[in-house]
Amino acid sequence: MADYEEIINKLKTDRENAARDAALIVDESSAAKFKTTYLSPSSVLAESTQAIKSLDGQFKPLVGQASNEHKQYLTRLYDQAIASLKEKQLKASLSSEKLDITLPGRPVHRGRLHPDTQILRELLAIFSDMGFQVFQSREVETDEYNFQLLNFPVGHPARDMQDTYFMDVPDRGDNPLVLRTHTSPGQIRAMREIAALNPSDPPPVRVIVPGMVYRYEQVDVRHETQFDQLEGLAVGEGITFSDLKGTLTDMARRLFGPDARTRFRASYFPFTEPSAEFDIQCFQCKGAGCGVCGGGWLEIGGSGMVHPNVLRNGGYDPARFTGFAFGFGVQRIAMLRYGINDIRYFWDNDLRFLEQF
Repeated sequence: MADYEEIINKLKTDRENAARDAALIVDESSAAKFKTTYLSPSSVLAESTQAIKSLDGQFKPLVGQASNEHKQYLTRLYDQAIASLKEKQLKASLSSEKLDITLPGRPVHRGRLHPDTQILRELLAIFSDMGFQVFQSREVETDEYNFQLLNFPVGHPARDMQDTYFMDVPDRGDNPLVLRTHTSPGQIRAMREIAALNPSDPPPVRVIVPGMVYRYEQVDVRHETQFDQLEGLAVGEGITFSDLKGTLTDMARRLFGPDARTRFRASYFPFTEPSAEFDIQCFQCKGAGCGVCGGGWLEIGGSGMVHPNVLRNGGYDPARFTGFAFGFGVQRIAMLRYGINDIRYFWDNDLRFLEQF
């Protein structure tokens, strides 16, 4: 009983002393002294907590409760004193330094998406509405997927249209590693992955494949050595060229408005037959011809019906299935959308350009 009463009396005395000393906190030094005296491991509070284990069982919860209440009281005293001290220090600082708190703060510059990314996301949303799914494919490809399976055999002259970066990896024979020159290898990878779900009766395919491609080209207002491309592929029974034209024309009108003009020009690509270039009328010159378009129309990309060899290489029987494919540059779309007259602006990292979007 005596030990219990002694602890309670010490806590009571400590409480009175703390109330007195808290009123004397006027600076950081006196605040630190208060904390050391009343809240440190050598304080009365700490001693009372340690003494609990030597008490009889009936007194332990009583002393424990008293210690907890005392700790809460001391902590509250200390926090109130610190808050009051900081308020006094702020008032003293404002009066001595003559800080004009009515001045507006420095504006925070918010980050935003690159215009290339903005257009790409809008395109993905448009094709998603049409039922296409996004399929990711690799940027470092084999010659087999980048060319051979797309009907570009080794030595084919059409390879000259795609100046290629070859990886310095020895002993790969006719299948070297390359930086992909187009997103079209994604066609083979997507078809094979989807056909593998049911090889005897492959499901239809409707995918878009976004990503960066690389070509060793002369850089000018319309060409860069790397650029974003968006590949589209639809494979199924009864798909025709009319479906391709309808899909791309609808995309253009959703992106540029109902008055957007498009055209298809006969062309040649080894992996499609028949093939066509897809153009949109230049919004910069309204079809009159300028330095951006060169003739009133801006080439967006290639398109066509998937070649039977490509269908076969993807795991689809060309006697049963047909399909269309397209691929275009995302920066070309952005140039049309925003009236940008030089594709190199996308890579300059000039905030005067980027902050416009």
